[in-house]
Amino acid sequence: MSSVIPRLSRRVLLLAAAALAAILLFGFWIGGRSQPPQYLSAPVQRGSLTSTVEATGTINPLTTAPVGSYVSGTVKLVFADFNTRVRAGQVLAQIDPAVYEAQVATARGNLASAQANQRHLEASLGSGQAVIETDEANAAKAQADTGYARVNAQRLAKLFGQGLIAIDQRDLSQSTLEQSEASARAAKAQVNQARAQYKEALAQVEQARAQVAAMRGALQEAEANLRYTTIVSPTDGTVVAKNVTVGQSVAASLQAPNLFTIAQDLKRMQVYAKTDESDTGFIKVGSDATFQVDAFPNQSFHGRVSAIRLNAYIVQNVVTYDTVIDFENLDERLLPGETAYVTIPTGHAENVLEIPNAALTYTPDVPVGDLEPLYRRFGIPAAARTSHAGGSQVVWKLVKGDQLQPVAVKIGISDYANTQLVEGNLKEGDLLVTGALAAGAAKAGSKSPRPPGPAGAGRPR
Repeated sequence: MSSVIPRLSRRVLLLAAAALAAILLFGFWIGGRSQPPQYLSAPVQRGSLTSTVEATGTINPLTTAPVGSYVSGTVKLVFADFNTRVRAGQVLAQIDPAVYEAQVATARGNLASAQANQRHLEASLGSGQAVIETDEANAAKAQADTGYARVNAQRLAKLFGQGLIAIDQRDLSQSTLEQSEASARAAKAQVNQARAQYKEALAQVEQARAQVAAMRGALQEAEANLRYTTIVSPTDGTVVAKNVTVGQSVAASLQAPNLFTIAQDLKRMQVYAKTDESDTGFIKVGSDATFQVDAFPNQSFHGRVSAIRLNAYIVQNVVTYDTVIDFENLDERLLPGETAYVTIPTGHAENVLEIPNAALTYTPDVPVGDLEPLYRRFGIPAAARTSHAGGSQVVWKLVKGDQLQPVAVKIGISDYANTQLVEGNLKEGDLLVTGALAAGAAKAGSKSPRPPGPAGAGRPR
């Protein structure tokens, strides 16, 4: 009898506990169904906005001069090191000149030999001219003898016809005439030969002169190579790179090696900022810019945009351009190669209504079929909910505590937190939904809180 009572008590307790648990679960279920959705919201405010483009870049000297070697050889002496301040014409290094000195000596000897040969040939021209004159004189004498022999032969022929002289005398005069004519022809041929030899001598002289010119050029080349063994600075500046040591072999046969790099002026420098292709349309030449460096994290430096270089860089399908920013570095605190974090203002607006950026990316988590009638009811244009052309967007205004109403807006410039309201049925103090906490009610969009800017308005990066 006593053992039956405890068993009944345990059964009653178990049933009571199960009933209590069921009541609690039902209460939680009822409470969950009746709990209204909890939205995150932010008010429309009035203020000032400045849109910027941000990028990273590298500090570079305004002008750098690479100093190379035109000739090959072994470095004998080095007179400059990193951070050495140099003047134009100052000797930086010396390549062993022994080989090039020997080449100069050989070239000078070749030039002297060619000049001596030229003088010898030019002297032979005088004797050749004398030979021509002698042969011409002989030819003239032979021509005169021929004339006399012809006249004499004609006279004796007349006398022979009159029977006054013997036939032997006539024949002798005719033979003498033929011999004189033959001698005249030989003298003329001798003149022609002398003239041909003179022309040949002239050609040899011209060849000797050309050879002298070639030898003189070879000497000048050897002397230039000898001068190139002395490496000098082309400009005033500071050595920022040194790639040579004593005893190093320099091979300049294929490509001139870069021995030193000289920064011409470290008081005027530039930042090469890598800017995204989508931002280049907002950056204007002449715009002010600020940047910071890791060496001075608490200080901002100022410069001015001087150019957007047309050479594009494509890395993993990301297109960037170099935006060049000039700045003064009078105290030379900033060094070449430092990383600069650049901010370029692209727009400013005073006393405008500001929409929180997160509100521009929020969309209620409801079926599309339910959204479309709502868009039509409140007159939301297609551009505002699809293409966002012309800066059209949709925001959701919180009304009557927990109700959402879509509002079509047009936006302007934007910073990291807010975007300018250009057009739309919003006023200062209106609450815009930026997200939702209650499950099943609404939730924040998965996109970045940065809104896309319209044409002509800069976008933060």
